[in-house]
Formats: sequence, C-alpha cells, structure tokens
Amino acid sequence: MSLKIYTKTGDKGTTSLIGGTKVSKSHLRIEAYGTVDELNSCLGLCKDNLTDEKSCRVLEQIQSQLFSIGAILACDPDKETRMSVPDIHEPDIIFIEQEIDRMNDMLPPLKNFILPGGHSAVSFLHIARCVCRRAERCCVRLADENTNRHALILKYLNRLSDYLFVLARYTARLLNVEDVLWKPGRLE
Repeated sequence: MSLKIYTKTGDKGTTSLIGGTKVSKSHLRIEAYGTVDELNSCLGLCKDNLTDEKSCRVLEQIQSQLFSIGAILACDPDKETRMSVPDIHEPDIIFIEQEIDRMNDMLPPLKNFILPGGHSAVSFLHIARCVCRRAERCCVRLADENTNRHALILKYLNRLSDYLFVLARYTARLLNVEDVLWKPGRLE
C-alpha cells in the first residue's frame, strides 16, 4: 500500500517545523519557506519556457538551492535536528554574480526602466523576480524577529532577484525581443 499524501494533521491550521515544534500555518517562518517554495515553482515554469540550455541548467541548480533554503527555513531554530539539511555558502552567491556578469556583458547598457513583457518567457522571469523579492522580504522579517540567523539566505535571495532581472533581459535578447521601455506619462 502506498503512503497517503494527506495526513489530516494540519486541519486545524497548524503544522510542524523540522524538529517537531507545532506552529500556526500563518507563522512567519511558514510564510517564508512557503514563498521560497512558490518561487521554486515559478522557476520551474520559467525553465519550461526557456530555449537556452545554459540558462535552464543554471535555473535547475538554483531550484536545488532554493529547496535547501526552504529546508533551512523549515527547521526550528531552537532545536537540534537529526536530519542533515544542506546549507547555502558564499560560493553559491558568487556563482550567481558570475552568471549576472556573463549575461550582462552581452546586453546593451540599461538606460531606462523597463516593463515586464514582450514575450511570455520574459514575463514569467519577471514574475519569478517579484516572487523572489517577496521571499526576501519574508526572510528579512523573519531575520528581524530572530536576530538575523540567515544572513546568507538574505544575500542569496537578493542576488537571485538581480539574476532573474538580467536573465529576463538576456532571454529577450536571445529571442530578438526588444526591452519594453517605461514611458512615464498619461495615456492619450
């Protein structure tokens, strides 16, 4: 017999952190790792719409790291866990920075604000960037509450949103789609 996907343990609005502590599903820690999970799903959608193999491989690596971040955030910070949870390290952030620089070197300088759009693959990347920023804000609030235990996670998410912005521009370039420039003013 296969395991059932539902446990019914969360029917009253609580869930357990890794370590066993029960918390409300509205707890900031749950919000933080839930938003990281949402970001991971968005990146899967982005990856499914990209044609550049290198970008797909990088996104897959990032998805794996986001899974690690979610696991870190799901741990009760006041308890030791028997579970080995992968960590995020400075070289993970440096890798993202190198990818940003590599793509940026192939793009025209940005002289205007740009609007999301031009192609669905580009728009999906901008949606992922926005979800990434929300995940970062959740983690900042969590860090404010817990004396900043996850400084590298904050740095990683901050850099990841920059990466997604540049990847959106790079993808547009590969698809021969112009950046949609922001033109302030009223509609006529």
